[in-house]
Amino acid sequence: MSHSAHASVGHVHLKVSDLERAISFYRDVLGFEVTQRYGNAAAFLGAGGYHHHIGLNTWHSAGALPPPERHTGLYHAAFLYPDRKSLATVLKRVHDVGIALDGAADHGVSEAVYLRDPDGNGVELYRDRDPQDWPRDDTGALAMVNDPLDVAALLAEAD
Repeated sequence: MSHSAHASVGHVHLKVSDLERAISFYRDVLGFEVTQRYGNAAAFLGAGGYHHHIGLNTWHSAGALPPPERHTGLYHAAFLYPDRKSLATVLKRVHDVGIALDGAADHGVSEAVYLRDPDGNGVELYRDRDPQDWPRDDTGALAMVNDPLDVAALLAEAD
């Protein structure tokens, strides 16, 4: 790969126990659009016209329990919103449907909230700060932090 070409994360595909419940969360709460369905077994959702950012399937997991806490697997999938107001708006929907946050953090480069989808998968919702505002050390290297985020102040900016 040349330095001008770069890879990016295209999508996350999750095993879920209840397809309708998962679609409802990713569509109605997080704001993705269903772009394709395969009956009652799988669905693909995207944002901004993209074919899919999220795949959901029940091929081997219909009715299954979440994986145990102290096992390997996905820590979380992170979804980037374009600005603070967009993040606040999705956070309000999360709040309005009664989903509790696992945490919230100001990373210097970004502001993030953490929660679980209906299958117990970790989800991060975040927005990036302008790269010129990212914290850096004396050598210019990134110096991300893990500071508290004022969730109430963020919520106050929701539509």
